[in-house]
Amino acid sequence: MILQLAWRNLWRNRKRTLITAASVFFAVFFALLMRALQLGAYDRMFKNIIEAYTGYIQLQHKDYFDDPVLDNAFSVNKSELDSIKTDRNVLDIVPRIESFALAASGSRTQGVIVMGIDPEGEDRVSGIRNRMVKYKLTPGAIEKIKSESIPDRARRLLDVFNNESYSSDGRLMLDLGISNSDSSAVLPVIRKDAAFRNGYLTDSDSMGILIGNGLSKYLRAEVGDTVVLLGEGYHGTSAAGKYVIRGIVRLPAPDIDNIITYIPIESARRLYDTPGMASSAVISIRNNSDEEIARTDQRLNRVISDPLVIRTWRELNALLINQMEADNRSGIIMIGILYLVIAFGVFGTVLMMMSERRKEFGMLVSIGMRKGKLSKVVSLEMLFIGFLGVMAGVITSLPIVVYGNVHPLRFRGQLAKMYEDYGFDPVMPTLMPDTYYLWQMVVVLIILLIAIAFCIRKIFRINVITSMRN
Repeated sequence: MILQLAWRNLWRNRKRTLITAASVFFAVFFALLMRALQLGAYDRMFKNIIEAYTGYIQLQHKDYFDDPVLDNAFSVNKSELDSIKTDRNVLDIVPRIESFALAASGSRTQGVIVMGIDPEGEDRVSGIRNRMVKYKLTPGAIEKIKSESIPDRARRLLDVFNNESYSSDGRLMLDLGISNSDSSAVLPVIRKDAAFRNGYLTDSDSMGILIGNGLSKYLRAEVGDTVVLLGEGYHGTSAAGKYVIRGIVRLPAPDIDNIITYIPIESARRLYDTPGMASSAVISIRNNSDEEIARTDQRLNRVISDPLVIRTWRELNALLINQMEADNRSGIIMIGILYLVIAFGVFGTVLMMMSERRKEFGMLVSIGMRKGKLSKVVSLEMLFIGFLGVMAGVITSLPIVVYGNVHPLRFRGQLAKMYEDYGFDPVMPTLMPDTYYLWQMVVVLIILLIAIAFCIRKIFRINVITSMRN
C-alpha cells in the first residue's frame, strides 16, 4: 500500500515530479559525459606513450631502473625468455639495448637515444612500421600538388605546412582540411607527388639506422645520408660506428622524436661491446587492463631469477602518472562543483515540494496518519524520482559514450597542433562504461538521501495547527 501510494503521489503533480527528476537527470548525464571524456583522454594519452616506447611490462636488471646504464644490462637467457612466453597473457618478448650517444651528420651534432632492436619483434610490440613517415610536403612536392585539381582550402594550407612530414592519411587530411568526401579525389594526387620513399631495418642490415623525424630535421639528414655515433660502451669501452639512414619515423612524443635512433640489436651489441646482452626486454601482452597486468607481474616474478625483475608501466612512467593524477584531481573538482550546483537545484525543488504540501501533510496527520508512515511515503517518492532521473541519465548517456569511443572527437587547426606538440593524437575519445558509471550514480543517490533526511526531519517537526492555518 505504501509503495502504491508513493507512486500515485508522484503523478498528482506531474510538473513538480518532472522538475525534480530532470535535476537528477542532468546531474547524472553531464557528470557521466565529463568523466567519460576525461578518462578516455587519459587512456589514449597513456597508450600513445606506453605503446610507442616503454611497453606495458619490461624485464630488467634490478639496478637498471635506478641507474639506467649499460653496466646494469643482463645476459639474455633463452630458456628464461621461453618460460616467460608460456604465460597465458604474454604474446612475445623483445630484448632491447638502450643507451646514449652523440650523433653527427655533416657539421651538426645532437645527443641521442640509441635503441638496439629486433626489427620484426619491435614492430609487433610498438607498431613502429605504422609510425614511418609516408608523406613529406617539400617545396617541390607542394608546387606539383598545386598544379593538380584540388580544393582551394587545401591549396591555401599547403604553404602553411611546408616541409611537414606525415605518417598517416588522417593527420594529413586534418591539416589540409580535406573532407572525407574529397579524400578519394585528393589523396591519390598527394600520394603521387608527396609520397616519401622510406625504408626499414632488417636483422642482417649491420649498417642501417632509423632516426626520428625531429632529429632528421635538426641534423638535416635524409634517407641515404650517413650518421656517425660516438659514445661509451660496456664498462667504459669506446663506442663508435657509422650508419646509413634507411628510414625516418615520426613518434607522437616530440621529446623522444627529436632524439631517437634505432639500429638492429646485433649492431648495438657490437657498438657497445655487449655480446648476448640486453638492457631491457619489452613483454607484449594480450590483456592490458590494470588488474591483469598486476596478476601477470606476480606470475612472471615467480618465473624469473635474481638479479632480474619485472617492471610495469606504472613504475616506468611514474612522472607521467603523477602529472595525470594532478590533472585528474582538477577534473574531480569540476565534477564536484557540478554536483554542488545540482544539489542546490534538488534541495530547491524539495523545499518547494515541502512548502506546497505543508497543508496536505498537516491534514493527513490530523486525521490519524502516523508521521513515521508519512515519512516512508515521502521517502519512497524521492527514491522513485531519483531512480527515474538516474536511469534516464544513464540510458541517455550510454549511446553518446559508446559513439564517442568508436568515433572520437577530432580536433582541428591550432588545437590539434598543440595536442601533437605535447605528444598526443589530436582526438578526445570517451572511455567505455566502467566503474566510473557506478560511482556517479552513488554520488547522486547520496545527494538524494540527504534530501530525504531533510524531508523526514521536516515531517516529524510538523505542527498540525500551524500547517492547517496556511
